[in-house]
Amino acid sequence: MCYHASVNATFQQVEASYAKTFVEGSLPLFSNKSDVIAYHHNGFNFPKMPVITSDLNDKLQLFNWGLIPSWVKDFEAAKQLRAQTLNARSESVFEKASFKNPILSSRCLIPMTGFFEWKEETDKSKVPYHIQLKNQAMFSMAGICSKWWSEAEAKEYQTFSILTTAANSLMEEIHNVKKRMPLILAKEQEELWLNKNLGQIEIEAFLKPFPSEQMEAFTISPIISSRSKFKNSPEVLKPYSYEKRDLFS
Repeated sequence: MCYHASVNATFQQVEASYAKTFVEGSLPLFSNKSDVIAYHHNGFNFPKMPVITSDLNDKLQLFNWGLIPSWVKDFEAAKQLRAQTLNARSESVFEKASFKNPILSSRCLIPMTGFFEWKEETDKSKVPYHIQLKNQAMFSMAGICSKWWSEAEAKEYQTFSILTTAANSLMEEIHNVKKRMPLILAKEQEELWLNKNLGQIEIEAFLKPFPSEQMEAFTISPIISSRSKFKNSPEVLKPYSYEKRDLFS
């Protein structure tokens, strides 16, 4: 699955990479375009992240991670559901109530520089990895999005979910229990993914693992696994070596 991601780039760099600008007034308070967006994002914090939607494909926006379908009745229901919609399985995305409308009409691109996963060792310990593309500093994950109006707050929530698929050979080695990975799009697929006229068969053609030979991964500091240490810092992306332990030590 994909619950931890990195946008190790400034707002300006994201704009340059996609040749699009952020919607005016969309940046967080007290930030500017030269700020790094996030060395580490934890999906369960429901952060605002850059997206390009099929409804406004010439602009960048900031949506909250954790999709809230438009039909949700109240805030409590929305709060519970969004923790379950950080990811949408591509194998069932056309069937699930939360996803079946957005996959057909509200797809989006989610700019990333990388993502994080943990490999389970034979002793059940978990080693964290950062995964990125070899020759592409920034890439797009495939997403679906939704807008939900909170009556209690008189506020609109703009939200998204990341699609996942079966792991490729690289990710099978790292995410070695559930063997899943985010759905990554090639550059030439991005514009077509946002085409609102696609039908189910055409969309299904995208739902395949990204080639492992175009990806790379390295182990990173255990800071990422700590409950007490600050993780949204450059330290979290530094390579870190885990020495093999002697069985008799």
